[in-house]
Amino acid sequence: MAQNESAAHGTDEADREAAAPADGKVAVVTGAGSGIGRAVAQELIAAGWHVVLAGRRRETLDATADRFGHLGTEGPAVVPVPTDVTRPDDVDALFAAVRDRFGRLDLLFNNAGTFGRPGPLEELSYEDWRAVVDVNLTGAFLCAQAAFRTMKEQDPQGGRIINNGSISAHVPRPHSIAYTATKHAVTGLTRSLSLDGRPYRIACGQIDIGNAATEMTGRMQTGILQANGQTAVEPVMDAADVARTVRHMASLPLEANVQFATVMATNMPYIGRG
Repeated sequence: MAQNESAAHGTDEADREAAAPADGKVAVVTGAGSGIGRAVAQELIAAGWHVVLAGRRRETLDATADRFGHLGTEGPAVVPVPTDVTRPDDVDALFAAVRDRFGRLDLLFNNAGTFGRPGPLEELSYEDWRAVVDVNLTGAFLCAQAAFRTMKEQDPQGGRIINNGSISAHVPRPHSIAYTATKHAVTGLTRSLSLDGRPYRIACGQIDIGNAATEMTGRMQTGILQANGQTAVEPVMDAADVARTVRHMASLPLEANVQFATVMATNMPYIGRG
């Protein structure tokens, strides 16, 4: 899940001191203009990472850079690169820009995603289905493939890919077949990347997120359809807690990997859902 302009947070000093410095490592964050992408970008910048911000809208990427770039004054670079992850040429240009600017890539946070239009399965149009598949699955594949190529070819070899899955990679919500199907597919992508990356020191993990407070999850705070047919308000959590988890996963040496992590609002209806 992703995307909300209000996901910024201040990380407390004790937590920051506990984080290992990134030593100028380079990260690409997709969907970085809002929500979880923006929160993760802030967390990485503050931890010393150079961060390339990818997303469709230049204005939201610039807003992220302007808001958090000062954290890296005289330190990490923050580079907005407008990118539509569903377009192979855009993705190729994004990773070419990373190589041209920094010469290497250490982390891809594969975060761009969309819920699509909720509604009964029998009313889902082909166009609506395809729109979700193009972003959540094809876009994630294209970015992972380009990152994999870069990490395999660079010297020293290797890097890390973290895919943004979802609680829906485990259990569905009503009227969410396109989103749920793509998030299950992201798990297959993660597993294959993990296996194929072994010879090249490329680690791949997945973070499955439940009810982070972003604009994509706003309807959960006003009432959302439950499996029993009722509508209910659901608890949410701060996107900052997701960002800290991603930073931890990213900070591990390549000899260690968080294969799957689930971070969720404690009281959300997950256990027993579906």
